[in-house]
Amino acid sequence: MPHRQANIEIGLNAVIVSVAGGLPQIVHVNDAKEASTQTGQQTGAESGTNAPGEATLDSLPFGPFDPIRHRTFEIGLRSWVENQTALRLGYVEQLYTFGDRGRHRVFGDEGPHVVSVGYLALTRQTPDSESMLLRHDSAWRSWYDYFPWEDWRTGRPDVLDRDILPALDAWSSEPPPSGEPPKPLGRQERVRLAFGTGGTSWDEERALERFELLYEAGLVEEARTDGRPAALRRSNLPFLGASMRFDHRRVLATAISRLRGKLKYRPVIFELMPETFTLTELQTSVEAISGRHLHKQNFRRLVENADLVEPTGATSTATGGRPAALFRFRHQLLSERPAPGLRVGGR
Repeated sequence: MPHRQANIEIGLNAVIVSVAGGLPQIVHVNDAKEASTQTGQQTGAESGTNAPGEATLDSLPFGPFDPIRHRTFEIGLRSWVENQTALRLGYVEQLYTFGDRGRHRVFGDEGPHVVSVGYLALTRQTPDSESMLLRHDSAWRSWYDYFPWEDWRTGRPDVLDRDILPALDAWSSEPPPSGEPPKPLGRQERVRLAFGTGGTSWDEERALERFELLYEAGLVEEARTDGRPAALRRSNLPFLGASMRFDHRRVLATAISRLRGKLKYRPVIFELMPETFTLTELQTSVEAISGRHLHKQNFRRLVENADLVEPTGATSTATGGRPAALFRFRHQLLSERPAPGLRVGGR
């Protein structure tokens, strides 16, 4: 029997995050048009034909790494993002390499295996960014549209007790299928830790673990698209947020976990803020990213003790109420101590 060689290609994905209107927003590409216009430029699974029903799903900006045109992965990523969205990225960091076999399904399951390198990019929305994105068939969208159970700012999300936890309880009580690789923790313990049940508390940094459990239990549309038995056995699936093309929602969950964790030890929140801002605007942005409601006085005490900002001497009347003092990030803080973040909860 002849030996089959595995062809591997490298794809690049970008989770571009901003905060606007009190919401954490990401750039998504109108994939129905993007898939057709990029076919001549992309190769491999990322440019393949969607499985039935996938054609209009949102996707993150993505494209293949071309070693002839791109000296580095990051250069390639910035090139694809500018091509698909017209945005020029500022802060960028590599998230993770997604290389699992079967990480996304292409109709017919043909073509090279794609190893995707995910990136997190932080930016500030400008007045013309929305219209600029629309001209490139892209748009901003709240990440809570994809992960409604992650937004605790106004209390515990109803979807948890109505749909998610009952289904996970039933799934976790079933024996794992034969041949499944053993895991360090059982299903029930994994659900307890990820979703804060059984006396444990909700940890906002576990966004990826929660999505992975929902996928494994066959409760999200991506699991059905990928042909996972747990999803195919279900007669219907609850609506658990908007699904995305390929494994892009998994990449997004990874970015949410990374950014929420990094918020606590690095001043990344200021990459999302304008040059000057009120403390209320800063609190709203931190709440948007963390998914937590923060007590106003406690937050201001936290910011004051961390010595993260300094007053500009100016005020803002944008809220229509009493003038609010304007602040700016104290950049010299970066050379004063190693972990100048905001400890807003979690582990």
